[in-house]
Formats: sequence, C-alpha cells, structure tokens
Amino acid sequence: MSDQPLVTHLYTADPSAHVFQDRIYIYPSHDRDSGVPADDLGSHYDMVDYHVLSLDRIGGPVTDHGVALTVADVPWVDKQFWAPDAAVKNGRYYLFFPAKDKTGVFRIGVATSDQPGGPFKAEPEPIKGSFSIDPCCLANGDGRFFLVWGGIWGGQLQRWRTGVYDPNGREPAPHEPALGPRIAELSDDLKSFKGDITELQILDEHGQPLLAGDHDRRYFEGPWMHQYQGTYYLSYSTGDTHYLVYATSQSPRGPFTYRGRFLEPVIGWTTHHSIVEFQGRWWLFHHDASLSGGQSHLRCVKVKELFYDAAGNILPVK
Repeated sequence: MSDQPLVTHLYTADPSAHVFQDRIYIYPSHDRDSGVPADDLGSHYDMVDYHVLSLDRIGGPVTDHGVALTVADVPWVDKQFWAPDAAVKNGRYYLFFPAKDKTGVFRIGVATSDQPGGPFKAEPEPIKGSFSIDPCCLANGDGRFFLVWGGIWGGQLQRWRTGVYDPNGREPAPHEPALGPRIAELSDDLKSFKGDITELQILDEHGQPLLAGDHDRRYFEGPWMHQYQGTYYLSYSTGDTHYLVYATSQSPRGPFTYRGRFLEPVIGWTTHHSIVEFQGRWWLFHHDASLSGGQSHLRCVKVKELFYDAAGNILPVK
C-alpha cells in the first residue's frame, strides 16, 4: 500500500477513525504554523479548528467535510484544540475534544451533530471532572460508552497525581509505577461522567506495574481502546521514545498486560493513532511529519493495514 498522506491540502494529525454510515470517518487534529515557539509543553501545537475527513474505501478519494468546530465556537476554550475522538448513539454524533480553558488547564469538551461530518455544536462547559488530553471513546457493544484519556508533559496528566490540579506536579520517579491513562463510564447522554474516574494499570509479563523509567513500554499519551475477538486492546504512544505499543485485558477497566510494539518511530516528534475494522480488514491510522519535511507540528495522516496472528498478537507494521 502507498505510504502517501490521505490529504495534502491541509496538515492533519492524531487521526481517530470510525465506521459510520458504511464509510470511514476520520477525526484528526488540524495542524497550522502559528509562529508559536516550540517547547516541551507543545505550545507550538496551536490548533484552532477541526475538519472531518471520510472515504468509502481505503485508497479511494477522501472527502473533507470542512470546518466542524472552531475555538471561537466554544465559550470555555482559550486555545489548543488537540487530538479529538467521536462516537454515535441513537443517530446522534458526538465529538470529544481537549482544549485549554481560560486558566490554561486542559479540559475535555463534547459537541454534537446530526451528521458524522458535522458541523458540531459544543456544550457551553467542559465535561465536569475532566482534565488532560487525548480522549478516546469506546462503544462497549452492550450500550455502555467509556472515555479513556490522558497525556503527560504538555498534556498535564502529571499535574493531577493527587486528584487535584497542581501546576508543579511531576512525573513519578523512574523506579515508581508509571502513570496510566484514565477511564470513566459516560452518562446516558454521553455528556458527563457516570461513576468514578479510575487509572488504568499496565502490567509487565510478571504482573508488576510498568515503571516510569521504562520509556520503551510505559504509557505517555494517545490511548486507543478497541476489541478484537472478545479481548480489549489498549494501544498508546510511548511519547519520548516514539513507539506505538499495546496491552490487553478482559475488561475495559483493566488491568492490562503489556504485549508488544507494533510501530517504530516515524518522521517527526509525535506518534498518535487509531485502529478500526472496515470491510473485513483491520487498519491503522497514524501520522508523521513527512508532508512538511519533518516539521513536527505540521503533520499528515496515513493509513496502513494491520494484521493479528493466531494468538491475537498485533504484528509489527512496516
């Protein structure tokens, strides 16, 4: 399969792919060059709107449905529309998105539409109790929906270790258990949390938590949860080492056991992805910075076929 970007008329990243109405709809970030200096907090990822993409077959023409939501549309948002996700329930489409509020704290908002391509109308306030970045919505198949999220460094997850925002919060020491993504069940209207927010535990092959110093395996950002043959797969980016890896569990709430790596570092600093089944085959959507010649904040979405072996292991993607 060609390794060309899905679209070249705009910079796209962080693709969340879903099958709606017999098409693949992709909900990416929309990169731009705003002139903000680069730093470890990701200030140069200064996105101000979302576009929705779709296609009826892999390799076919891609439709850009235009601007789906802008920063100016959302009263509580100050800046930085980072990686979103989407879901459908009872014919209504939901866009989950992280952004910084007026105090500089990342929250997660929700917007709705009667069409998967938008435009979306945002709720006037973020989801109560939400924080950090990279929401992923899992439709569990039994009528329940879960939101999984979190990212360290610029994503601020390390500032919430006590359950209360601490602007000076730090990551655990290398010998301590690594931070994990958060999960909460969504309410019936998918606009609030139902029950407690819990941290997902990711264990090694001996049943011990992955440590913060285990940079090749520990969680950093970009969670994606899907089901394959009755097993829950939690895949994520190791961030500063740029791998995509995965862990599995028999419950969406874990604990998850680390299973392996399936994508090596790409061109550019970040790695963020989604996994979806479409027309009987499995696909990995991800991004790199090849379209911009390696500028890490100007990325492009790509797609590759994904394969499992008989034991359910995800095979490395070339």
